[in-house]
Amino acid sequence: MTDVWREACLSGSYLTCRNASSKTTTSSIPPTTTIITHPVVTDLTVCIFTRTVSPCACELDPGIWHRIEKELYLYTSQQSAWLYVTLANEEELTAEDLLVMDIRVGEPPPNPSSGYSWESRPGGICVLRSKFSGKTDQAVTEALMRSPLQLNAQPKVPVARLSVLHCRVKARPDARVALRVREDGKFKIVQISDTHMVTGPRICKDTIDAQGNILQRARLIHLRWTSLLHHDIADSQSALFKVVAPIIERSIPFAVVFGNHDSVAQMSILQNLPYSLCEPGPEQVEGAGNFYLQVLAPAPSQLPLSTLYFLDSHGQIPSKIHNPDYDPIKQSQIDSFMNISQAQRRAREKDGNDNHFDLSLAFLHIPLPEFGDRHLSIRNGYGREPTEGPHFNSHFYDALVKGGISALGCGHDHVNDFCALLPQRTQQNGEKTPQPDPWLCYGGGSGFRGYGSYDEQRVHRRARIWELDTSIGGLKTWKRAEYAIDRVNELVLVASGVVVGPPGKEVEASSCVTSQS
Repeated sequence: MTDVWREACLSGSYLTCRNASSKTTTSSIPPTTTIITHPVVTDLTVCIFTRTVSPCACELDPGIWHRIEKELYLYTSQQSAWLYVTLANEEELTAEDLLVMDIRVGEPPPNPSSGYSWESRPGGICVLRSKFSGKTDQAVTEALMRSPLQLNAQPKVPVARLSVLHCRVKARPDARVALRVREDGKFKIVQISDTHMVTGPRICKDTIDAQGNILQRARLIHLRWTSLLHHDIADSQSALFKVVAPIIERSIPFAVVFGNHDSVAQMSILQNLPYSLCEPGPEQVEGAGNFYLQVLAPAPSQLPLSTLYFLDSHGQIPSKIHNPDYDPIKQSQIDSFMNISQAQRRAREKDGNDNHFDLSLAFLHIPLPEFGDRHLSIRNGYGREPTEGPHFNSHFYDALVKGGISALGCGHDHVNDFCALLPQRTQQNGEKTPQPDPWLCYGGGSGFRGYGSYDEQRVHRRARIWELDTSIGGLKTWKRAEYAIDRVNELVLVASGVVVGPPGKEVEASSCVTSQS
């Protein structure tokens, strides 16, 4: 487990210490320095009870021992088990104090002849402790469970592990990473949709691109946050860390939109992770994670060249007419988007920057009803399954048109991965609008634990890449797919700041697109 993974686990902890990533930021803005002191773990143990006994019955001194509020079996056993730790502030440590340096679960510790002194604890846990050396950079400050621990399992039974944080006192950037185009004006976004991560002692089948090849040269990672295995995963926090760990390891900023398998509580974890640009959004706007990010010109310029909008698309709602049915984009979200997009336009005009190409994109998880419009013309990719989204149309698409959005990306329908356009609208004078409306693009499912076929047709997992070229007002997209070496379905969406059109002939499999009212 890498140091960054350990540090990423921290924000999901039940202790109070926090730390930034040890990686070097890609931002051109120098961080300001804040020195943080951390509590460190001096000992740990496990109390095991029958299900009928309250953990309050533990005989440990509550003034010394602190219970980690996460049941180790995740309520999957007739027993309950709780991890207890003792803590000390680093500035109060003496040379005789013992600190926990490592933890092992369900596996034998290294050979005693190696010079390490391991101590046994209940439940098949071993801890390595050593005297305080004057530094705490290798001491354990956090132990976080990734799945049921299967305490006291047989040696040949695969068991889950504790995620261990080895905390270092590091400088922490008080300002978030600034998104900037490269010197050539390009900016790449990797859209990863429907990862459906799981946890547990099994062969890993829930991730695309384990080597992180699609993350290379990315300036921003955008996650469609339907990352959990439908509704039956017991430890959503660990799945969350599993998704973002390879991104944080590569020091890449990331943003997230929520969808139908997500909870508001996850935002409190996400927004505090290293390289996270996630925000809960204004309180008066419904949902979690309604925010926008600006992509700036190369440093030291503060000129915004692109705006990226992220919206919560809510989840499934009960309906006697449509099954399934989903909550639409709310009016408060639409109003907020319009206010921001109009303010951005006025700012460009005021500063005399209106001659620059404005390349704005919007992202959400569940598709708008327009993705199922019978007049939709698919220019690239495939629509292999009917669009599944809200049946009530709150007309957020109309707001995207008024806001000057070039493209809208979504996920949710795993085997759809098309980019399409609606026909140009007719104005009151009978003429067509000056340019086509925004592109509507699916990302395609990337995770191996979610469904990956429709009508018995298997689809390769994939991720969508977006590349802005602000020097020429261009936007193109393509996909990276399992087993494919080259780019898949590359398509120019915007040229010279104008959405490319008119729509061409519909492609194969567009018959799955259905009309919704």
